[in-house]
Amino acid sequence: MEREFSKKGSESRGEGKDSGVPENRFKSGKKTDLGETVIDYKNAYLLKRFITDRGKINPARITRLSAAQQRKLATAIKRARHIALIPYCSAHHGMKND
Repeated sequence: MEREFSKKGSESRGEGKDSGVPENRFKSGKKTDLGETVIDYKNAYLLKRFITDRGKINPARITRLSAAQQRKLATAIKRARHIALIPYCSAHHGMKND
């Protein structure tokens, strides 16, 4: 008797058309278009767009920035925080007033 071996393909891993696994796992929303906008630490309004409500810097896969733009953005946010143009965090969650 001959055994039939299945090919190691997308069907064996459950990633076929009908498996329910999305083909694109990342957000396919609009790409962030900075255009001619220069990322600068003095532009607090622009920097706040890339920070969560808890004060974290959004990752590049969410902001859809290139690696170079993401590095410049992180540096600008850190500089703006250092000179108090933007806060490190919006509020202290879970803190009790004594």
